Amino acid sequence: MTDTMEDLVARGNRLNSPNYAPAPVVFDHGDGVWLVDADGNRYLDFMAGIAVCALGHNHPALTEAITDQARRLLHVSNLFYSREQIELMEALEAATFADRIFFCNSGAEANEAAFKLARRFQAHAMDRPEKTEILSMKKSFHGRTLAAITATGQPKYHKGFAPLAPDFVYSPFNDLEAALEQIGPQTAAVIVEPIQGEGGVRPGTREFLAGLRQACDDVEALLIFDEVQTGVGRTGHLFAYQHYDVTPDVLTVAKGLGGGVPLGAVLATERAWSGWSRGSHASTFGGNPLASRAGLAVLRTIDGEGLLENARARGEELRAGLKELAEEFPVITDVRGVGLMVGAECGEAASEVVALARQEGLLINTAGGHTLRFVPPLTISSDHVERALKRLRRALTKL
Repeated sequence: MTDTMEDLVARGNRLNSPNYAPAPVVFDHGDGVWLVDADGNRYLDFMAGIAVCALGHNHPALTEAITDQARRLLHVSNLFYSREQIELMEALEAATFADRIFFCNSGAEANEAAFKLARRFQAHAMDRPEKTEILSMKKSFHGRTLAAITATGQPKYHKGFAPLAPDFVYSPFNDLEAALEQIGPQTAAVIVEPIQGEGGVRPGTREFLAGLRQACDDVEALLIFDEVQTGVGRTGHLFAYQHYDVTPDVLTVAKGLGGGVPLGAVLATERAWSGWSRGSHASTFGGNPLASRAGLAVLRTIDGEGLLENARARGEELRAGLKELAEEFPVITDVRGVGLMVGAECGEAASEVVALARQEGLLINTAGGHTLRFVPPLTISSDHVERALKRLRRALTKL
């Protein structure tokens, strides 16, 4: 006898750790932009696993790559190289400013490594061990490790975890004057999301990001761009720094890089890496052959299928459609975003809209508590955008 979805949810609720509160849905399989639950219901997926499934579900290029790699070699550790790891490093180097790459398994791990890199750079490369302060932005999000939640400029994530990591300070996002007051001889690094994700899909201004670049240069601090959510084509460029024409010293990435296979990375200049030496940091699983092969498949497919151009075009259609809905439904008070990273401000009603949209077969979620977040696969078509808007309209009508 096949378990119903209700049965499966009950089993999951009995055993799942209490830090999660999943919706009562169990997904069975996916195809492209669609997900199918255990009862056979189909959903248009505009969450993409929270900006992870860049190629959607069961994309043939990614599926074939990881299937073939699983037959050949899964893991050897970083005591050795694999061809797949080397080729992924070469691909990232060729596509970015980076001179060297460190692989890990998640965005939080990538940011943790970036913090360690910044402090080692100051202590060892610059011989300034007292230069330890890291400036982050209010409403930011950088992950769930202790240092990453400390860097996260949202007090709700700090509750119950004191004492937090030392020497992190905060400044309002997009307020260059306030940031300049914080940056000084004590500053080891500044970390910023070019577009705040969990903070409510809030794009940075070029003036703000360029000002941070200059300020870091002035005090010899490292500028770290957290591109865990904005990277890998999400904004219509491979990385958001290319959209702004502001180059950091260090860039962190994860989410879409593996297309669903856990994979994170730190990309940085030779100068930034100069503080690290053998044994400074490590990751057992980071950049293993399976994850690296997945990353290669994602990057090659984005390039080969013109998905950067698609992200820009479909993002414009999505934002235009949401603005039309805002004229009809005053609950939407703002629409913002870049490429296929789009937010619609809905105030206190956002969570209810998400639930109603799911009833209509559209998967979205909230960011910052009050914002509907749309981060669909980069492979969506104009038809998918139209379908999503129609389903959202029905949800808003119910509201």
